[in-house]
Amino acid sequence: MSTNPYLPKKARIEKIIQETFSPDLDVKTFRLKFEDGQLMDFLPGQFVEFSLPGVGECPFGFASSPLQKDYFEITIKRTGKVTERIHTLDEGASVWIRGPFGNTFPLEKMEGANLLFIAGGLGLAPLRPFIQYVLDDSNRTKYGNVDMLLAARTSGDHCFAYDLPVWNEIDRTSVRQTIDRDEPGWKGLLGFPHNLVRDMPLDFSNLYAVLCGPPIMIKAVQAALMEMGLPLNRLYTTLEMRMTCGVGKCGKCNIGHQYVCVDGPVFCMEELAQMPGEY
Repeated sequence: MSTNPYLPKKARIEKIIQETFSPDLDVKTFRLKFEDGQLMDFLPGQFVEFSLPGVGECPFGFASSPLQKDYFEITIKRTGKVTERIHTLDEGASVWIRGPFGNTFPLEKMEGANLLFIAGGLGLAPLRPFIQYVLDDSNRTKYGNVDMLLAARTSGDHCFAYDLPVWNEIDRTSVRQTIDRDEPGWKGLLGFPHNLVRDMPLDFSNLYAVLCGPPIMIKAVQAALMEMGLPLNRLYTTLEMRMTCGVGKCGKCNIGHQYVCVDGPVFCMEELAQMPGEY
């Protein structure tokens, strides 16, 4: 990548994957390559600035494995002016990318521990690189049990549905899916993660939990895990709230004395507990 963080590079859309299938939620994954053949080198938790000239720019976390060097993926929900336009693009279209930016999950610190991933809806996207990194054959023995609790409103709102059965077959790995309300043919769980996590057989003596989703879900799950005995210094989340510029200059993602785009987006809950309750 360019050493100038303000200078975007041209990338081509290699593939578009429709992730959700309910009528009121449109999420797509865009597989990208730089047109000059340069590779994107990033770590789980980092993000890029995705721009269309004359339309605008938005930050999005990586959604693919950092070990996959042939391409990188960004998962985008259609929700505003820029994302509306991105969703109209076809395979082969050109876009502009700045990054990578931000910090990463403490991969080495978590080695030897069991991992619990809890995601709500699109919150699985920024966790997917971490999950794929941990479950890769080259890293799987470095970590203990991997448990996932993945929530969505309906069965059609679960992102990366093609990954889940593959992950569930990996040694010492379990994937639990839940939706808000029952529907015909659904064989998974029902209800919200902060209630369901209480029934999971977890060993809190050697566990790190990683959460991502709507703020109300993160706070409810955090409270439940703390009641169950998990300390704040073993709880992590990733925030993308209000990020705009990616380099800490616009000030829109400021929380206390920190900027989400520079000091995050990955934060330990113990760190967030010392900051204003804005997230």
